[in-house]
Amino acid sequence: MLASGEDINVLVFDTEVYSNTGGQSSKATPKGSVAKFASSGKKTAKKDMARMLMTYGYIYVATVSMGADKNQLIKAFKEAESYDGPSIIFCYASCINHGIKKGMGKSLEEQNLAVKSGYWPLFRFDPRLKEQNKNPMTLDSKQPDGSFQEFISGEIRYASLEKDFPDEAKKLHQTLERECMERYEVLKQMAGSNSSENIELT
Repeated sequence: MLASGEDINVLVFDTEVYSNTGGQSSKATPKGSVAKFASSGKKTAKKDMARMLMTYGYIYVATVSMGADKNQLIKAFKEAESYDGPSIIFCYASCINHGIKKGMGKSLEEQNLAVKSGYWPLFRFDPRLKEQNKNPMTLDSKQPDGSFQEFISGEIRYASLEKDFPDEAKKLHQTLERECMERYEVLKQMAGSNSSENIELT
């Protein structure tokens, strides 16, 4: 649908599981998390739809998190709406299947932790900037703050694996952290001077 080039706007609420089937594992489920049909931790990496869609070159793509940066979220919505072409925004969505230990009432706080830890990076890819000889990629989140393992331990979908399969949990969670940090570095390289360390968000 997006590859058609039509002026289509898509918003994805990414819960990282099939929420409407009781939390089944899917291609959007991260490595090392527990979900239906992945009770000993998912062994494969999450499919990175955002980076896949950026390769088309003419699709507006953004990842947002209301709990982390409302201004960035609104900016992405405005850019996607004004873009004369296909656009997709991936919104990090807290879900009861995550098992947030602090409770669902702390969903926005949890979303903020996901971004700060590097679990969910914020960025915008606007193809119009290429026409101005500018980099279309802008990385909006800062360098991960080192709280990755603390963040995932605060959710039952990860913490239960530590209890039931401690050795497997340690291996999968360390691998997940490494992959997330590598993803951030790739996005940072793509953004170049448009990374959060070099821009001021408004």
